Amino acid sequence: MKPFPYLQKANTSFTDREVTKIGDLMKEWDGETIRGVGLIGAPLSKSSISHSGACFAPGTIRKALSGYSTYSIEENIDLAKWIIQDLGDISMHVTDVLQSQNRIYETVQQLLKEHSSWLPVVLGGDNSITYPSIKGFKEAKGEVGVLQFDAHHDVRNLEDGGPSNGTPFRSLLETKTIKGTNLVQVGIRDFSNSKPYHDYVNKHGVTVYTMKDVRQSSMKKLMEASLKKLEQSVDSIYVSVDMDVIDQAQAPGCPAIGPGGMDAVDLFEAISYLGEHPIVKGLEIVEVDPTVDFRDMTSRVAAHVILNFLKGKQRGGLTFD
Repeated sequence: MKPFPYLQKANTSFTDREVTKIGDLMKEWDGETIRGVGLIGAPLSKSSISHSGACFAPGTIRKALSGYSTYSIEENIDLAKWIIQDLGDISMHVTDVLQSQNRIYETVQQLLKEHSSWLPVVLGGDNSITYPSIKGFKEAKGEVGVLQFDAHHDVRNLEDGGPSNGTPFRSLLETKTIKGTNLVQVGIRDFSNSKPYHDYVNKHGVTVYTMKDVRQSSMKKLMEASLKKLEQSVDSIYVSVDMDVIDQAQAPGCPAIGPGGMDAVDLFEAISYLGEHPIVKGLEIVEVDPTVDFRDMTSRVAAHVILNFLKGKQRGGLTFD
């Protein structure tokens, strides 16, 4: 018997022997073959056109994720056998945004080329990380389709502000990293975009579902139509979730909050459905700013996006153990 049996490490949380938490599955990557889910932090927010502390989000999302149970009571699915490896954060340059974005591209591309059988989950960071992440993803996975959940088109011109969090899909389309016909935007919100940018995405053949479309249809129908369209022309699909797609009441910790957004439950339904399909091979979450959040509400929603993605993968028959 230990001389002081009730002493434990400082800040040790309560442990219940009957509960398995996601944090119990999360392990630091040892540098060997990556298996299961790989979490990668891309803590860049200096490229934001407005104030943003999104560089702190990888940490708060990890913390929120680690505290949840592995068990989905709604579908009687337990994620307890999954392997979740934390690959760490990509080091950002202190002053050079382009250098930081290039580091994201190189890291994602090299990891996916050298380790092919794992599921990347990229934690931003602002939305500027999307261009280098998808660029690296494409070079490893072939022709890529993108399902973008976002209040904004994110195709701002590159002349006024350079490669910012408002330009990632402009960069992807202009460099022909993706084809406009292989991009589906879901949740585009009223009075949050300009007509020239709406004309731009229409010109490039982008499929756009506004929040009106989301309200008037079922999320499953929209996802079914999106997958049917993309599966005909791509090798893999990447899911990009800008958390400002969610209504400000449920995701207050975003730099660009606004009314009339998506219900978090609808987003969970979409992500879970997409996760079922083997062609969907990557997920990113961007635009969480913990410095303006309340009780980490938005990071908790982001954690549930990841949980629903894994639930869908397990429902579709994919497990890593």
